[in-house]
Amino acid sequence: MAVFQTTLWKLISGTLGLICLSLVATLGILLNNISSDCWYCPEKWVGYKCNCYFISTEAKTWKESRKFCVSHNSSLLPLENEDELAFMHSNQHFYWIGLSYNKERAAWFWEDDSPFLQESFPSIIPSNPTQCIIYCAMNSGTHEACENKNRYICKRQLIAESAR
Repeated sequence: MAVFQTTLWKLISGTLGLICLSLVATLGILLNNISSDCWYCPEKWVGYKCNCYFISTEAKTWKESRKFCVSHNSSLLPLENEDELAFMHSNQHFYWIGLSYNKERAAWFWEDDSPFLQESFPSIIPSNPTQCIIYCAMNSGTHEACENKNRYICKRQLIAESAR
């Protein structure tokens, strides 16, 4: 009788061990697939809410800034909302962002071609179509001559681990 109980116990514990290992392996695979789309940013880029941001320390004109971003498979920052840069809350610098005036459409547009909605961004007041927009996460947005040099922010979607 004792031999039967020991054999039964070994069978049950072995089966439970295999189930546990397969659950852990499945969990690892699921976590890798779920998180891989939102974890890898290139060196010197900041990951935040499934986007990568390059926050420059050097100053360039608006066009030079845009060219840099495009050359790094990104765009000059098109803001989705004013809370998007919450991770920069203590930063006091002004940065070029991807908001510019389209003469043909006589309106302001983001780099991703979406229209600028003033009600979504009350702190940004683009009033001079011949100038470009600079933005400070602590203060607000304003316009400045596009030929002036400022820091800039590029934005791009995060790269999946499998795409590295």
